[in-house]
Amino acid sequence: MTGQSLWDATEANVEDVEIRINVGGFKRRLRSHTLLRFPETRLGRLLLCHSREAILELCDDYDDVQREFYFDRNPELFPYVLHFYHTGKLHVMAELCVFSFSQEIEYWGINEFFIDSCCSYSYHGRKVEPEQEKWDEQSDQESTTSSFDEILAFYNDASKFDGQPLGNFRRQLWLALDNPGYSVLSRVFSVLSILVVLGSIITMCLNSLPDFQIPDSQGNPGEDPRFEIVEHFGIAWFTFELVARFAVAPDFLKFFKNALNLIDLMSIVPFYITLVVNLVVESTPTLANLGRVAQVLRLMRIFRILKLARHSTGLRSLGATLKYSYKEVGLLLLYLSVGISIFSVVAYTIEKEENEGLATIPACWWWATVSMTTVGYGDVVPGTTAGKLTASACILAGILVVVLPITLIFNKFSHFYRRQKQLESAMRSCDFGDGMKEVPSINLRDYYAHKVKSLMASLTNMSRSSPSELSLNDSLH
Repeated sequence: MTGQSLWDATEANVEDVEIRINVGGFKRRLRSHTLLRFPETRLGRLLLCHSREAILELCDDYDDVQREFYFDRNPELFPYVLHFYHTGKLHVMAELCVFSFSQEIEYWGINEFFIDSCCSYSYHGRKVEPEQEKWDEQSDQESTTSSFDEILAFYNDASKFDGQPLGNFRRQLWLALDNPGYSVLSRVFSVLSILVVLGSIITMCLNSLPDFQIPDSQGNPGEDPRFEIVEHFGIAWFTFELVARFAVAPDFLKFFKNALNLIDLMSIVPFYITLVVNLVVESTPTLANLGRVAQVLRLMRIFRILKLARHSTGLRSLGATLKYSYKEVGLLLLYLSVGISIFSVVAYTIEKEENEGLATIPACWWWATVSMTTVGYGDVVPGTTAGKLTASACILAGILVVVLPITLIFNKFSHFYRRQKQLESAMRSCDFGDGMKEVPSINLRDYYAHKVKSLMASLTNMSRSSPSELSLNDSLH
């Protein structure tokens, strides 16, 4: 080793030593007295080293001729470190990732307590609850990822028609039947299906009115023949719709794994079961009790309204929201259960001797449920002053309990609605007129960025669980 070493110069006159710092190509000259203001930091400890081995434990490389220390770190974050040595305060820009910044200052041996008051609140808030502050950004990234995966699945199904007899014709029918809005034919078919569903529901409702009920030979109310015609036409249409979708499905085995196809099946099964039950009852009078089963099955026609989900983006988004918001819904039910249990017991204790409607705890459960959900039927009300105060507290608590999870559920609904709109728009841009073509343009940069961000977050959690001074780049290597 030639030239004067750093530790020799430090022993002679540490205040006059000038050292060079090279952080990923970002070079700066610093005076030792500036660094020694914070001797517990990495650069401060560097000046107290008395051997080359000790120096290399704190930096990645060292040139003893130029007295230059090299650090394989992010050069864009080092100016914040320099600013700290000059002012004694850390500042965090809003565009910085708080987790990368936290790792960086931890590497340089700088404590988070040095973050200035103007940045401290925002920094710690973003670090503790990053998901809440970046919901829109994460939703967009997740929408890109999910939409990309679903479009790939859509093209995979469309490609299964290639090489099959009448493959292109069957593909066009599949697109028209399963993708409302894809073409003029699909729009017409969608409108007809909606009209038949609404007509079936309206007919069922009108048939419950006494003015439209015609007594049978035994004096029991029966259906109007005109409504029966509408019902039979609706069943014929729903059956044709289900059979047609099944006939042109790209994968028969996966057909009934689709929730919408199961809804279509359940909308016609009660009719055919009722038909079989009626035939059995007519041929075997001893099984007349089965007629009650038929009456129950007829009420299941109301579930045909769920068929509108195939033609409504909002209903599909609502279903996805409920599916992925089970934690929030469970939390809401838990809060309501706790509140109902508490206020029902309090109301029972206060009103049991004064109010017959609140003389039992189960009756108080009903009252507390109606009050906490702010329905307020008014069938049972407290009469004493203490009971009214309890009812007021119950209503206010119910409002707070219901409002708490609503924001989270609404954010998820907005996310799924936006994703569904993007997916439908991408599908409409597909053209299979002459067979399979290339996948429509997808923002692969956003898709790749989301995947990389997920990987980086996982690596960050791993490094935080086992504290170390190794850089993230070293971890990747």
